[in-house]
Amino acid sequence: MGTRRGTCRSDGGDSNEPRYLCGLSLPPDVEPTSCLESAVRDAQFVVVAVPSHGLRSVVRQASPSIGPQTVIVSATKGLETESLRRMSQVIEEETTARCPVVVLSGPSFAAEVAAGLPAAVLAASSDQQAGAKVQEQFRSRGLRLYASDDVAGVEIGGALKNVIAIAAGVVEGLGLGHNAMAALITRGLAEISRLACAEGGRRETLAGLSGLGDLVVTCTGDLSRNRYVGLELGRGGQLSDILAHMHMVAEGVRTTGAALALGARHGLELPITAQMSAVLEERTSALEAVETLMGRRQRAEGE
Repeated sequence: MGTRRGTCRSDGGDSNEPRYLCGLSLPPDVEPTSCLESAVRDAQFVVVAVPSHGLRSVVRQASPSIGPQTVIVSATKGLETESLRRMSQVIEEETTARCPVVVLSGPSFAAEVAAGLPAAVLAASSDQQAGAKVQEQFRSRGLRLYASDDVAGVEIGGALKNVIAIAAGVVEGLGLGHNAMAALITRGLAEISRLACAEGGRRETLAGLSGLGDLVVTCTGDLSRNRYVGLELGRGGQLSDILAHMHMVAEGVRTTGAALALGARHGLELPITAQMSAVLEERTSALEAVETLMGRRQRAEGE
């Protein structure tokens, strides 16, 4: 869809001006199309990489043209705000689970992957054969894939790291230092792990690429959209103004409320997520959120 050349337009201006991945071109054998039916028909792999709030409608439109031999690869990170379902669950619902789904997740900024810089990610699926196919076909000189059957753990890690990244941006925007950042990332990982395990995931998965790896890069990398949102909030910006100046989706903004609701469904306490929800909804300031977290009852680390 769109033009062959990657684009990087910021905001405003003519719609034909560059927007994404400036200076990068699609391979000659890749033909862009705006026709969803022709894009997915007879495909061996269908990669779904749309924002989480649009995933269900896009897959619903594409589903009649997707054959049972197709492997669906989900590169979307988030939770559906209404149902609280993970993205693979939404895909399975809309395709009546007739195709295997493989989840791609891990520390991978798109601009760096597109530039051929080294990256390692997970290919997670309950279908071992489908996961192996994705490992084989998606590998390149700059991309290494590891296999996992812990779909729930991988998806919760990929979704909630965006929430913690907003908090990391807040910490940086407030100038709270490296100690605070290290504490936030560590306790954020513990929070993500609790929810992942409640969803049927394994704790060790969150110590890997789709947990710790993705969390670190999203909390510290300048290319992180969610970190940027938190950074501007910490500097005193209003969420509506911050989002108005972004042309890409910061998934953590939508995921925060959904994660909090999913945690409540499982009877879990998610203190960082709760404070980020309060900040995003302007029920508290960024500094007050930090003070609330620091003032919580002290306890054993593993409690």
